Amino acid sequence: MRKTTTLALIATGLVALGCGAGSTDEGTGSKADAGAGKGDDKPKTAKIGQPARDGKFEFTVKSSKCGVAKIGTDLVGTKAQGQFCLVTINVKNIGKESQMFDGSSQKAYAADGTEYSADGGAAIYANKNAETFLNDINPGNQVTGVVVFDIPKNVKLAKLELHDSPFSGGVTVSLT
Repeated sequence: MRKTTTLALIATGLVALGCGAGSTDEGTGSKADAGAGKGDDKPKTAKIGQPARDGKFEFTVKSSKCGVAKIGTDLVGTKAQGQFCLVTINVKNIGKESQMFDGSSQKAYAADGTEYSADGGAAIYANKNAETFLNDINPGNQVTGVVVFDIPKNVKLAKLELHDSPFSGGVTVSLT
């Protein structure tokens, strides 16, 4: 009997943790915050230069530049397997407590739906102050940094999916 009760308590705790993973600031944590009007079922996709919200963060993609073969200097740097796409993003904490921005939680997609992960190692060379590597941002503060994607040479990125944490739903930003 004791083992069953203990297992039930552990299972309940794990379910509660799973439900609470990610950010839950009311009014700031859904894809609909990207700009959809009330009553819309589908969230509006933001474009370059337009703010888009996910959880405690408001993202504004400033620019996207692909076709970069190497980041860094001749002495210290890294070469792309294909081509680097450098995406400059402003990240503002719109929540009520500190939130960690992790560039590796961001995703990029080609027009055919192929998903690409961010290259955290290359981002170290693209950012002088490690803006996109596990950076705590206090409420009201913002940082601007470069998230790097290493994609095949013949691919063009169509959109980004930006996340305030690895567990959030994310918000879509069109690059086309």
